[in-house]
Amino acid sequence: MKAEITPQEYEAFKKFLQDASGILLGDNKQYLVKSRLRRLLEDNQLNTLGELLERIRRPGQMQLKETVIDAMTTNETLWFRDNHPFRILSDKLLPELAARNSLQPLRVWSAACSTGQEPYSIAMAVEEYRRTQPGRLKADFRIVATDISKTVLNVAKRGEYEMLAIGRGLSPERQRSFFSTLPTGGWQIKPNLKSMVEFREMNLLDRYMLGKFDLIFCRNVLIYFSAEHKKDILTRMHGALNPGGYLILGASESLNGLSDLYEMVQCHPGIIYRKK
Repeated sequence: MKAEITPQEYEAFKKFLQDASGILLGDNKQYLVKSRLRRLLEDNQLNTLGELLERIRRPGQMQLKETVIDAMTTNETLWFRDNHPFRILSDKLLPELAARNSLQPLRVWSAACSTGQEPYSIAMAVEEYRRTQPGRLKADFRIVATDISKTVLNVAKRGEYEMLAIGRGLSPERQRSFFSTLPTGGWQIKPNLKSMVEFREMNLLDRYMLGKFDLIFCRNVLIYFSAEHKKDILTRMHGALNPGGYLILGASESLNGLSDLYEMVQCHPGIIYRKK
């Protein structure tokens, strides 16, 4: 990027990004845009953000549009992130689901799953529950994991991680129990866990649905959306939950006036939301 971003270019890019992905850039984030798009502009022989926006608007530029969104998506993640949602899953939600004594498959949606750490952590928690409570959870467990970024989904689908990524939040015991080593020195998620997770590309602004779920994990992503888009997403997630299903948000996220749809459940520590 050879030129500084003008105020007009920045405002136009903010609108493009919000319309395309729901991501709401704050003011004075030009440095972030420059750092994330510099290489992309060089690869496409573009000098300014305005030239990039003009190229994207041309017919047949869907791949470039997706690459820009991919570059601007935050993919910070780790295993068992924040810990308490997974304790709630193990200590409260899985026993509740097991008590139904149903053979119908149980379904979980992991939204904005990034490189797969969250859905695979959910799968590990389920497997640990089955080991400590043999025979109690009779139903199959199916996890649908979605993200807007094809790049991170490809990593997640492979289920292969370098040592640095493995060490972020994963205990040595879980590493030995749920991963096998690769000849390259990396680690591969074991097939029984990998088979529990289905990865799909999805923009949370899309209005198509994925079916019904017993649990929805939508953590640390709604903070990037406008209040209007956030309300719309949470309302549609309410419609995707089975009766009595639960929504798990990030620690800094809340429902913002949707108390008619969800009941807050205090879990000490942590809060989850039950569908009314």
